Amino acid sequence: MSGTIRTACSYLGLRLGQALIALWGVTTAVFFALRLSGDPAQLLAPQGATQAQIAQLRTQLGLDVSVWHQYVNFLDGLLHGDLGYSYVQHEPALSLITQRIPYTVNLALAALVLSVVFGVGAGMIMALGRGRWPERVLMPIVLVGQAMPAFWTGILLILVFSVTFQILPSTGYSGFTSLILPAITLASLSAATIARITRGAVLEQLDRDYVRTARSKGAGMARLVWRHLARNVSIPVLTVVALEVANLLGGSVVTELIFAWPGLGQLTVQSVDGRDFPLVQAIVILAALVFILVNLVTDIAYAFIDPRITTLGKAAEA
Repeated sequence: MSGTIRTACSYLGLRLGQALIALWGVTTAVFFALRLSGDPAQLLAPQGATQAQIAQLRTQLGLDVSVWHQYVNFLDGLLHGDLGYSYVQHEPALSLITQRIPYTVNLALAALVLSVVFGVGAGMIMALGRGRWPERVLMPIVLVGQAMPAFWTGILLILVFSVTFQILPSTGYSGFTSLILPAITLASLSAATIARITRGAVLEQLDRDYVRTARSKGAGMARLVWRHLARNVSIPVLTVVALEVANLLGGSVVTELIFAWPGLGQLTVQSVDGRDFPLVQAIVILAALVFILVNLVTDIAYAFIDPRITTLGKAAEA
């Protein structure tokens, strides 16, 4: 037992170390990439400003020192929980993110729930009804969902439900009904991807000996799915769901712009347009942190779902 605990702690420590290195790498990359995009003082200075006024503004923004000095100051502030101060909105970046993040979290969670429920459900139905009408009905829907980009799906939904039938709001946030169209738009691609992965995983398991044995013993469909298929299918499905979390974060930028959703996606575009370096850096760090944590939790969950996975053993041998 003690050996198992040591192995688990060693694996967890290794993964946390890798996560910290990845987070530092993302932070460093975005810091220097932003500096290559131009001088924010030139953009923020009023029209007709003199070089002396621009230089004064650069000093106020802390851009009058070398890039490496800025980088050291940035890391020092980051270690103390300071994500910087917005050049444009003149507020702490963390405060601005805190104001917007509930909207993005609500949208992403709603889209994730729709993606998993429809994706896993449709994938199971298509696989268990292979060659019959359930698959013939659902497969075209899945293919359309995977082929259509988010901006086109969003525009069509607005045209049908907001313009033609006028039953759902098209922009802004005014309650639960405002969440429906953006969530469906954001979930469409992820749901289609999860459905196809689930279908393939179930079809692969249906050809296994243990499934034929269970059927020969008279196991019903419900028992076959919950007692035999669910555990073995969950590994590839969990993997693609973890990857789709990152896609939902990235896709929320386009979706929020289409529906004028007051979340982080809209704030990201505004901060990039204004070369608001501290705000862009803070948003990217937050997105990277979420992605890294999701992958960390997914890797740990693998060992609980299927003990045959040798990740812990490999980590212990290393």
